[in-house]
Amino acid sequence: MKTLTKTDKIAYLFLILVFGLGIYFANTNLQYFDDVYTKEDGFVEYGTSFLLFCSSALLFWRFIKFFSKKKILWKIGILGMALVFLFGAGEEISWGQRIFNVESSEYFLENNAQGETNLHNMVVDGKKINKIIFSQLLTAVLVLYLLITPFLYRKFKPIKKLADSFAIPIVKWHQTIAFLICTGLLIFMGSDRKWELYELAFGVIFLLIFLNPFNKKIYSVNL
Repeated sequence: MKTLTKTDKIAYLFLILVFGLGIYFANTNLQYFDDVYTKEDGFVEYGTSFLLFCSSALLFWRFIKFFSKKKILWKIGILGMALVFLFGAGEEISWGQRIFNVESSEYFLENNAQGETNLHNMVVDGKKINKIIFSQLLTAVLVLYLLITPFLYRKFKPIKKLADSFAIPIVKWHQTIAFLICTGLLIFMGSDRKWELYELAFGVIFLLIFLNPFNKKIYSVNL
């Protein structure tokens, strides 16, 4: 536990509580789990969006703070990640469409599985983009990033140099373990709405990674 910061401990306790309640409700009152605990526009969905936005804001802040002191590759890397997480935050809540009661255009009504203004629920040739890109591709990226990259970074100097040059944060092992535990806990929830909790875990753990990565020196002036 000595390697965990106070923020880490609070975040992991939060995930234990959220997943613990999720498992309880999923096995005792599935309707409550689906319609209240993990419902659309509920605290889980808004929480995920908020956490993704926090990660994006943190990256944008670092981009501005170190703009005049960092090389172009570093700027490209951190700006790219900031934009990706901003996109994720917006997509999670359909860019505030339901919050502001904005109706979808005819195109999205016809081509979006939920009739919403977002990309991850779009349907192309009968297949949801969410399943192809945001599930299968994201799974491959997470395996590479959380399991393989940390080994490569520690073993090979060219990989280390490349990651540091693009400001790519390297996970600490307890962050990888936390993600694997959350993945394993999904089997105890027999509902498709369980993925909402998984997305929340994604938001929590990636914010922790950006706050305190293994290679935290990428956020210093001297690198």
